Amino acid sequence: MLKMLVFVAMGGALGAVARYLTIMGVGRVLGSGFPYGTLTVNILGSFILGMLVEAFALKWHVSQEVRAMIVVGVLGAFTTFSSFSLDAILQLERGNLGGAAVYILSSVTFSVLGLFAGLRLARLVMA
Repeated sequence: MLKMLVFVAMGGALGAVARYLTIMGVGRVLGSGFPYGTLTVNILGSFILGMLVEAFALKWHVSQEVRAMIVVGVLGAFTTFSSFSLDAILQLERGNLGGAAVYILSSVTFSVLGLFAGLRLARLVMA
């Protein structure tokens, strides 16, 4: 159990740093008036998760600790729905109803599509 927790913690540290760097980088490029950074990590994280789930199922046989480190640790820290929820509420509180609606719909739609695309790509590459 302790070994699993250490792997998840290591992955969480990596995912949190990757999330921070991605959000800051996207913010510098696209600005901070809209939560582009959180949208980016949610879509990208979903895509990566889709690829990994399929890779684990088809060809990539790794230990449970490594799977937990990547899926729970890295991706769990990289993509968080709590940040999405906060960004949506901030848009609403600023009176940006249209922006909030676009953000919510695009986050959910493109994150699900990202996961699906990751699954499909992994199936094509690894089949």
